[in-house]
Amino acid sequence: MFDVVIVGGGPAGMAAALTLGRVHRTTLLVDAGEGRNATADAVHNFLTRDGTPPAKLRALAQEERAAYETVRTRTATVTAVRALADGFELDLSDGGTAGTRRLLLATGLADDLTGPRGVEALWGRSAFHCPYCHGYECTGRRVAVLGAGPARVRLALQLSRFAADVVLCADGEPLDPSARDTLESYGLAVRCEAVTRLEGTDGRLEQVVFEGGPALSRDAVFVVNVPRQRSDLAARLGCATFDDGCVEVDEFGRTGVPGVYAAGDMARRATVPIPLAAVVAAAASGTLAAGVVDQDLLCADFGLPNPFARARG
Repeated sequence: MFDVVIVGGGPAGMAAALTLGRVHRTTLLVDAGEGRNATADAVHNFLTRDGTPPAKLRALAQEERAAYETVRTRTATVTAVRALADGFELDLSDGGTAGTRRLLLATGLADDLTGPRGVEALWGRSAFHCPYCHGYECTGRRVAVLGAGPARVRLALQLSRFAADVVLCADGEPLDPSARDTLESYGLAVRCEAVTRLEGTDGRLEQVVFEGGPALSRDAVFVVNVPRQRSDLAARLGCATFDDGCVEVDEFGRTGVPGVYAAGDMARRATVPIPLAAVVAAAASGTLAAGVVDQDLLCADFGLPNPFARARG
């Protein structure tokens, strides 16, 4: 029986494992090795690690975690979970089982790309969705923003502060006339035709091709992504979710299911309107949730009052 099983070895899961290892909690990290940002060239906005390739950041985290003997790792997924009187029992895809007093979900999100043909080959290298993760790398470059809604107009205006040339590609969607006037007043062009495909070589965008009219030469494109839960484990446990699929947690990473915590971009509080996809934010949430888990177990072990009990809700 482990003190804690962490499911998911991304930034949130790795940070949680490090925290729990440092307080000698017996911890099992179950990780399938499927990172959301695996196709990206680099991780950004992570203090002291800005520009580090995701694989290198993962290797550094694994090296640090290995120093703590109470933390074990298994390369697997969770195939079944059962609630026990004093915790949970998990079946793993490698044929093993694991019992745990507390469960921390850090299974992350996956991105469904609704963009035009060719976006998958460019994803994470010249096709992006987050200006804070990849916007700086577009400094001085030619950028397209796909979509016509208010959020896409806002993004195009944001990128125009440092990109050399920004074009909003409405992709056949209706664009509010006042939004078009705003874009054009700040020197941003608009293409209204539907986009048929994105063309590039070795992950680098070369041009946007439309149903009609000339192709548009571009260096990068910002597309709409639809994030979804990478694992259905939270649903199987009965965790509450929002309309966007994110697992609902309080400010300390606690779900509505006793003994189950969640961290990283798969979970958010009700006061946060959208998932926060920053790697450093995911790591921070894992550290926080792990500390609260440790305090939960400490109270259970010694009959102490839980300092976080009043904060629930």
